[in-house]
Amino acid sequence: MVHQYKLNGCNIVLDTCSGAIHTVDEVAYDMIALYKTRSREEIVAEMLVRYAGREDVTEADLYACLDDIAALEKAGKLFSPDIYGPLAGMLKNRSGNIVKALCLHVAHTCNLNCSYCFASQGRFHGERALMSYEVGRRALDFLVENSGARRNLEVDFFGGEPLMNWDVVKRLVAYARSIEGEKGKNFRFTLTTNGMLIDDDVIDFCNREMSNVVLSLDGRKEIHDRLRVDYAGRGSYDRIVPKFQQLVKARGGTRYYMRGTFTHANPDFTRDVFHMADLGFTELSMEPVVCAPDDPAALTPEDIETVKEQYEILAKDMLRRRAEGHPITFYHYMLDLEGGPCIYKRISGCGSGTEYMAVTPWGDLYPCHQFVGDEGYKLGDIWQGVTNTELREEFRACNAYAREECRDCWARLYCSGGCAANAYHATGHIQGVYAPGCELFKKRIECAIMMKVKEAGLA
Repeated sequence: MVHQYKLNGCNIVLDTCSGAIHTVDEVAYDMIALYKTRSREEIVAEMLVRYAGREDVTEADLYACLDDIAALEKAGKLFSPDIYGPLAGMLKNRSGNIVKALCLHVAHTCNLNCSYCFASQGRFHGERALMSYEVGRRALDFLVENSGARRNLEVDFFGGEPLMNWDVVKRLVAYARSIEGEKGKNFRFTLTTNGMLIDDDVIDFCNREMSNVVLSLDGRKEIHDRLRVDYAGRGSYDRIVPKFQQLVKARGGTRYYMRGTFTHANPDFTRDVFHMADLGFTELSMEPVVCAPDDPAALTPEDIETVKEQYEILAKDMLRRRAEGHPITFYHYMLDLEGGPCIYKRISGCGSGTEYMAVTPWGDLYPCHQFVGDEGYKLGDIWQGVTNTELREEFRACNAYAREECRDCWARLYCSGGCAANAYHATGHIQGVYAPGCELFKKRIECAIMMKVKEAGLA
């Protein structure tokens, strides 16, 4: 299967299963499109008509081009067969019940009152609560006990707002460090924060212990303050931006990223990305809002088309900035074409519900943070482990081939079947398809590949 598209002056042909990417002239582009449905003679005849009057398009040249296409096919770089479908379930089953990462909900409460919050202002549809040190310590022990021979383990401190339980965060990091040598493990910590409580202590500790810090900023002041407000209705932009700038400077401008959300209010989200870049932030991410279709913040079909255009604008501007020596990074365009994810990851996805789980302040286990509070998706707890094994197996079955709609999609080995939580919230089932999300994902991948082509000087 191949996917062909034109973007920013590039004629791009992607071979889905091999991952090979070809940039070709318009004649070869058209011939590849016909290659599997017409004879050689029919293709040549059609090209001679289509490009009549062009001296550089001769019968001999066209047959030579067909020979090149055939050589690429024989080499497994064009129209390569799909050998991965039959392996999809087997690969994920091979990992067993190893857990490699936890999202610790150290605070089911928040000091902001963002109306679009999927977590109901940090409460996750339940009571406000802070995780105790004892529960957090047991969660870390659970991770170690269920990690098998895996050495590198990941823990994200999440909320609500995790800085509202900062002392417990610090104590849990200290405990994890104290057992690393004995248990033969290496912990990698991340922190996600709205920034309201950042101070010198937070900055110093994060620089020592956090491999990554995710900072919530929606962009322009008028956009950010429209929804990210405190309980008095006051915007948070002016209070958090200086703190973010201080933290990023102290980290040397690395190991962080700004995480924004765009809604119906700003489908022209590139203006917010560029604003954050103007503030000095270079590691950037903007995510489409996830909410009910009737929510005022929800993206409309018209918004989706605008967003796709914005992705192209962003990609082109990033190329310009790189050429001028002032590059920025956009999370969704971080595509490694040579040393990227192995085929297991490409098929299996994020591992939610199997390798990755969320832990509530009470020690309950959920497939990921977006399922917390939905009792039907409780996996178990950190003392008894996963007791809802049927649910775990349902998540284990999620992969790039689990949905009929995905099996013939050119992007399946990039999205791995998509986000189970988004599918659930859109369709009521984790193996459903969140169609708008698919559209946006495919546009992002097209832009990311085009950027790689341009950066390599191939077009």
